[in-house]
Amino acid sequence: MELFWYIVLMTMLTIYVILDGYDFGAGIIHLFFAKKEKDKKAITNAIGPFWDANEVWLIAVGGVLFFAFPTLYASSFSGFYLPLIIILWLLIFRAIGLELRGQINNTLWHTIWDKAFGIASLLLALFFGVALGNVVRGVNLGNVVDGVSTHEGHYFFLPLWNTTFSPQAEELGIIDWFTLLLGIIGVVSLAIHGANWIIFKTNSDLNTKLRKVIFNLNFVLLALVAVSILVWHVIEPKPFHNFIDKPWLWIFPILTFTGLFGLFKVKSFKKDGIGFIFSSLFLFGGITTTVASIFPKVLPSTNTINPSLTLYNTAADSYGLGVGVYWFAIAAVLVAVYMFIQYKVFKGKMDDIGYGDH
Repeated sequence: MELFWYIVLMTMLTIYVILDGYDFGAGIIHLFFAKKEKDKKAITNAIGPFWDANEVWLIAVGGVLFFAFPTLYASSFSGFYLPLIIILWLLIFRAIGLELRGQINNTLWHTIWDKAFGIASLLLALFFGVALGNVVRGVNLGNVVDGVSTHEGHYFFLPLWNTTFSPQAEELGIIDWFTLLLGIIGVVSLAIHGANWIIFKTNSDLNTKLRKVIFNLNFVLLALVAVSILVWHVIEPKPFHNFIDKPWLWIFPILTFTGLFGLFKVKSFKKDGIGFIFSSLFLFGGITTTVASIFPKVLPSTNTINPSLTLYNTAADSYGLGVGVYWFAIAAVLVAVYMFIQYKVFKGKMDDIGYGDH
């Protein structure tokens, strides 16, 4: 049952990244490339009917984490307290930036909330990438100091950064050069993803320019991914051990690079949705590759005193996990019906829906 709920949790997390990821990416494009009012409206129209439903997936992930892996939930929400609070405030400002902009027809008012929406989207993409970096790098479980565990084995707390900015320090921080690298990858990949969604859902004048932006950013993304793979050896001496033991896992890196290299053809795609498929494939492959590389760990320990947290030593009782399957089946059907109706109603281009006009 632990493996079933682990797959459920990772599937929901991946869906969240792909769906809310294009919202974040659209916000980044809005911040840097939407100069005209009609371009700004096109972007908000593209995500208007979807963004709030997409964010519900994050709440659902938290709920499944609390239910199925309570030890991991307790450990993570206390240890990552500072960045979680920052993410909460960024989600708030991003939402009210979308909702309050159209309340008053004033240029200064519009500018304030445009910046709130764009900057919050950029920082959310950065922090979610940093969060992934923390999971790959691991944390100092038990807060071991000089070889002595000062707390329980599943407890940790991280400041936003440490004085050395190193991922190999005994007293780690949330942000170091390795996690920041993955944060930047998050920003670039979601900017590409958001641009593909805008192209897919609008006939904006920006679309031709966005194809060039995607093409250029893809070179940056390829370089960053190559560097991250190389420096992975600094964090984990044997980063590919799971792929060597289970060769079928190579399907995930293959999907990642299929999506990445496919995006270099963005200028020649005849259908607007093809680019979005490739960027979704890259995100799916990147997340599953990362998960597969550390399996069965869910939060590695950077010390030898306390063991890593795994899906087995953090899971709830098997009886509770078994009962939860029935409720999950009902919820899954309801969500599938809702999403089918939502994307059916809002299929096609979204230029004329008038989102935010009050």
